[in-house]
This record gives sequence, structure tokens and C-alpha cells, in this order.
Amino acid sequence: MHITINTKIQHYFDLIIVLTQKEIKVRYKNSFLGYFWSIAHPLAFAFVFFIAFKVIMRIQMEDYALFLIAGLFPWQWFANSVNAAPMLFIGNASIIKKVNFPRNIIPFAAVLQDMIHFILAIIVIIIFLFIYHKTPSFSWIYGIPILLSIQFLMTYGVSLIISSLNLFFRDLERLTNLFITLLFYFTPVIYSETMIPEKYKSIINLNPLTPMMISWRNLFLDGRLDAFYLMISLSYAIILFGVGYIIYKKLSWRFAEVL
Repeated sequence: MHITINTKIQHYFDLIIVLTQKEIKVRYKNSFLGYFWSIAHPLAFAFVFFIAFKVIMRIQMEDYALFLIAGLFPWQWFANSVNAAPMLFIGNASIIKKVNFPRNIIPFAAVLQDMIHFILAIIVIIIFLFIYHKTPSFSWIYGIPILLSIQFLMTYGVSLIISSLNLFFRDLERLTNLFITLLFYFTPVIYSETMIPEKYKSIINLNPLTPMMISWRNLFLDGRLDAFYLMISLSYAIILFGVGYIIYKKLSWRFAEVL
């Protein structure tokens, strides 16, 4: 029994590696610039928002470019994973029909490869820190793994929900893109949570991404982790993962039937 369990775990681990490698290869297939494209999108958005808010509207915030970079990169990880979620099972229909394996490994691998891209993009954040005469904090050593784990769990949970439901409600793909766009502006990524009027702060905290993005920015810019935001983020992550797994388990037996 012990050997069988170990063999299964090893098999699933190998499958995750293979699927993650496949996702990365598909993403960069026939792409000459490769890694550059994983950082180009948030950098382009940072440039646009910097011009709009700092140059034109003259927002009163020091190091605004660095502020934007510290929020846009973790946001991009979440947005990329969730926007891709509706097509994950559909895009792997041939594997699902032919091979017997836990289907939830597919969104797991997709979120994992987006996390890897985010980790590589931290290099850009470090460069911007040096540009603004700052340095990475010692707290990054434990802070980054903690936040990576929480955001991975949260993003994986949301991806499970969307990828499972989209097999039965195909309009969810378009609704997801719209939802992510709206959620971006309701999340303090391009503005600080301190700029939100007091009467709306309780509402903004209902957004699971709010404490997550604040935590990333506090860590990158100030080297600190707020226990309050960490606990809220972890609570949201556990709830979203729990809901996602329940939905997946309820619907997974019909996947091959509807694909």
C-alpha cells in the first residue's frame, strides 16, 4: 500500500511537470522574444498608467512607477491564469477522453506555469527598486514563498471553478474576461488603498484580491508583511479553493461526456 501511494504521488508529480512544460512550450511556440512577452504586458500598462495619472493628472505619490510595477506583476499572474481557465479542459479534450488521470492537474499546471513567469518577472521589480535607490529586503526570503503559496491556492481555486463550469455554460468565457477587467479597477493596483474614502473601505475589502495585492506591494516596497492582510488573504484562498474543489468533484464525472 505504501509503495502504491508513493508511486501514485510520483506519477502525478511527473504529470504536473509534463503538463507545465507543455503549457510553457505552447505559450512561447514560434516566439523569438520569449521571456520578454511575459513582462511586456504589465510594463506597457505601467507606462500607460504612469503617463495618465502621474504626468497628466499629476497624482501626488512618490515613486509611482515603482508602485505600479509592484502591483501589476502579481495582478498579471492572477489575470492570466483566470482568463485562460475557461478553455483549459476544452483545450485538453483529447487527453481527458483518452487518459485516466485527475483532471484538476490541468488547471494546477496552468496556474503553476503562470506562477513561474511571475517569479522570473521579480527580476524586473528588483531593477526598478535599484532605479529608485532601494534594495530588496531580507523579509523577501520568507515573504515571497508565503505570498506565492496563498495566491497560488486562491488562483487555482478560481481556475477550478471557471474551467469546470465553462464546460456546461460556454458563455462563461466571455463573462470571465469582462469580470477580470472590472475587478482590476476595483482592486488597489493602480491606486493606493489609502486613497479610498473611509466609507468604501469595508466594501473594497470584500474583494479577495485587495489584501493580496496590498501584501505584495508592502513586501516589495517596504519589506513588510501585515498579519491582518495575510490572514484575510489566506481565508479567501481557502474558501475559493474549497468551493473550486467541490464544484470540480461534482462535475468532473461528466467532463468526457460534454467535451
